[in-house]
Amino acid sequence: MDADKAVLQDYLQRQREALLWKLDGLSEAQVRRPMTSTGTNLLGLVKHVAAVEQGYLLTCFGRPEAEPTPWMYGDEPNADMYATADESMTWVLDFYRRVGELSDATIAELPLDASATVPWWPEERRTPTLSHLLLHVIQETARHAGHADIVREQIDRAAGLSQANRNLPPEGEQWWAAYVERLSSIAESFER
Repeated sequence: MDADKAVLQDYLQRQREALLWKLDGLSEAQVRRPMTSTGTNLLGLVKHVAAVEQGYLLTCFGRPEAEPTPWMYGDEPNADMYATADESMTWVLDFYRRVGELSDATIAELPLDASATVPWWPEERRTPTLSHLLLHVIQETARHAGHADIVREQIDRAAGLSQANRNLPPEGEQWWAAYVERLSSIAESFER
């Protein structure tokens, strides 16, 4: 694998791990609980990212898929953003991991300038390269890993970049409560 491809692969893998880490230690109910006014939930984020990665790094290159994704093309709006009662956490996580393995094979086997066909994109952008789609999937995964950060913090206050690197000041709960209070006070001063 060439150096540029290895760097992109590494960034994608780090974002995958960050997203999956946000589900560690949580119950089926916790990962399914809608935490925003639009229903954002951890398991739905993983299901969505898995389907998006499969679409761009497998389907658009005519490669075998890990699983059919009828919810991406059905009549129900937002069906890719939650797991049905029949789609267990184990199933969704396994689907995401299988997509990752197949995507990694695409990345390893094709050159960065390999052309894909994205039928849902406008005609003038419909044939991007692997490097373009890889960047697109990294961005999509990072965006939703960021959503997962906020959702997980709302569930049980767990926060940070990764298990090995929280990337937050190592302060106690008292300090964080005072910090949030100080920020609230600043915000309130603009309401007066």
